[in-house]
Amino acid sequence: MAGSSFLDVARAAYDTVAVDYAALLKDELSVKPWDRAMLATFAELVLADGSGPVADLGCGPGRITAHLHHLGLDAFGIDLSPGMIAVARAAYPDLRFSEGTITALDLASGSLAGAVAWYSIIHTPPPELPAVFAEFARVLAPGGRLLLAFQVGDERRHLDQAYGHAISLDAWRLSPESVVRQLGEAGLEADARLVREPDAFEKVPQAFIVARRP
Repeated sequence: MAGSSFLDVARAAYDTVAVDYAALLKDELSVKPWDRAMLATFAELVLADGSGPVADLGCGPGRITAHLHHLGLDAFGIDLSPGMIAVARAAYPDLRFSEGTITALDLASGSLAGAVAWYSIIHTPPPELPAVFAEFARVLAPGGRLLLAFQVGDERRHLDQAYGHAISLDAWRLSPESVVRQLGEAGLEADARLVREPDAFEKVPQAFIVARRP
């Protein structure tokens, strides 16, 4: 897609795979106790702070949004892919989903008690990440919490096939230290990080960072 932005490329890819992606990953959390633990810890912190709206940024088919809802949070989802949003709305009709991008969120400043970006920053070119983190900081209320998940590394991977479809999409593996530093530069303080080893279906370690807007 010559001339397209990384957002256009990601939107096209996820529109293509939306239905099969949702079916293949529907029960993924059930076999990932460390991932569930990070989501539960995040939810406990937000609830202890008094709760409030929590955005699942890059929500895809809505499975993490629904999990956050089951943990007691007032969760809603945002994704740049209309195909993903359609799947999420069909699967979870009682939850809120809307189209949007993590680079320019249609949310008021300081309006969120929490935000989750569950593997949704991985298609953002690294030079663009500081602006994305600044946007996350903007929409969080003072004391608001952020949870990030991403693959560990320092390289770009190009995907020509995914979830049974031909696509064209770049994904970046990231350094937890670099992400923590950039979060700090955006005004977000990292409270905890977890790096777990890859499971049987993963190739690299997986990172989870919980940060807070002071």
